[in-house]
Amino acid sequence: MTSVAVLPPSAPGGALGRLRQQATPLSPTLQRLAEHVMQHADTVVHQTITELATSAGVSEATITRLCHKLKFAGFHAFKIALASDVASRPSRGPDDGPLDHTTHLVRQTCRALEDTAQLASPAVLASVAQAIARAPRVDLTGQGNSGLVAQYFAHRLMRIGITAVAYTDPHLAAVSVSTLPRGGVVVGISSSGSTIDTVQHLRLAQAHGHQTVALTHRASSPIARHASAVLFTSAQEDPLTDAVLSTLSSQTLMLELLYSAVLTRRPEAHAMLRVTAESVVEKKY
Repeated sequence: MTSVAVLPPSAPGGALGRLRQQATPLSPTLQRLAEHVMQHADTVVHQTITELATSAGVSEATITRLCHKLKFAGFHAFKIALASDVASRPSRGPDDGPLDHTTHLVRQTCRALEDTAQLASPAVLASVAQAIARAPRVDLTGQGNSGLVAQYFAHRLMRIGITAVAYTDPHLAAVSVSTLPRGGVVVGISSSGSTIDTVQHLRLAQAHGHQTVALTHRASSPIARHASAVLFTSAQEDPLTDAVLSTLSSQTLMLELLYSAVLTRRPEAHAMLRVTAESVVEKKY
């Protein structure tokens, strides 16, 4: 495999700096793409390569070619550098201390919840809930923060008597998906919709004829191509910061809506909730 050369120490490290100081003249197509990125950097940092290709009117190969020309290993590396550039810009608004930050965080999270509620499709939720309620087993897969959300929802399903397992190890997830009984459901959670392992798990499940469900923020993302049903969230993570509350809240709300739909299709659910609650009585004072 041919490696991509790195810039010498004297070259600008940021994505925008490299774009502005590109020594070799760019072709008209690459120049158009570069100008689009510089004008819409705040938006590009949250886009997938497919979304950027559509908005800029170029091919994905063109984007990769520009990244390599700027001495980045690929689009993801380029986007991280671009996010750093955007984050380092001077703040456009005043920051008067912790109270302002708290207010902003609460408002942002509330907005994410309200937007997610608007994205909920009763028909899709009903279809997925029906499949989960009847499934011999539900496999949930996700990486990083999405893995935590997968574990949370697996626990919710277990409480009402549904066999559900969350996998954050991609190898274990692949083995489990390949041995899933007929009628099983695989839920892949990825905010970006581009997490390679999660996409591969849904692709594998699809190849085995299983019901596949994606929980994502991105409609035009790889994970959506391998999902029988897609549940959408409104919030998106910043690729450089750890500000994930809105994303986690959005994902959790959509899964809670799904959980409510599953409850109505499991007559024994409330009895199981009592049984499982009693099972841990001795674990509490």
